[in-house]
Amino acid sequence: HSVYVSDWENDRVMKWVEGAKQGIVVAGGQGQGNGLTQLYCPQGVVVDQLGTVYVADQGNDRIMRWPKGATQGSAIVGGNGRGGQSNQLYGPVGLSFDRHGNLYVVDYGNHRVQEFNIDSNA
Repeated sequence: HSVYVSDWENDRVMKWVEGAKQGIVVAGGQGQGNGLTQLYCPQGVVVDQLGTVYVADQGNDRIMRWPKGATQGSAIVGGNGRGGQSNQLYGPVGLSFDRHGNLYVVDYGNHRVQEFNIDSNA
């Protein structure tokens, strides 16, 4: 069993395997920034059955996807500047999937929850 922790202060997501003495960086960890290897104040994190990590990258107003073992992620939602358009986010803090694979994003600054079919945004 593992626990995934969004390490907001260190701009990374850590994986802690049961019994481990230290965690493993699975997303970010390259300093604060907006590059594909970086996060900026990550918040919510979800991991699917394949080990793909999805991160609400709050400071960059985007949702990032990091395949298992990847050294960089990809922006699958947002990343188009901060704003209220349907392709923009404003401080996303949470995310979740339903059983059909739809991604729900808590878009804090816009006071909304948005639903995305990530297959069309990949």
